[in-house]
Amino acid sequence: MEYVRAFLAGGLLCAIVQLIIDRGKWTPAGVAVTLVVLGVFLGFSGAYDRFAAWAGAGATMPLSGFGYFLAKGVAGEPQPRGLMETGAAVFRLAGALVAFMVAGSFVAALICKPKG
Repeated sequence: MEYVRAFLAGGLLCAIVQLIIDRGKWTPAGVAVTLVVLGVFLGFSGAYDRFAAWAGAGATMPLSGFGYFLAKGVAGEPQPRGLMETGAAVFRLAGALVAFMVAGSFVAALICKPKG
């Protein structure tokens, strides 16, 4: 049942975003930035915690989940002081995700033939 909830939540979220891109006047970059910022705000408010607990990977894999991880890194840190400590706290949880994306992109570039 956990897989079904993750599939339904992630699929519904992605379908709504695709409809916004197709039917609205938003660019994909604008929607991406909005999802990350929305994930940060919902992560700080605690609303995304309940959604992530119910939906599992369906909530954490979209871009809103990346914003949620950025917020959780800062919220879990006891009062970061200054810009450097806040930046380090932001990427404490999200740093592993960014490293995985960079490594995965590198491996995909080695395997696939570039067009350019």
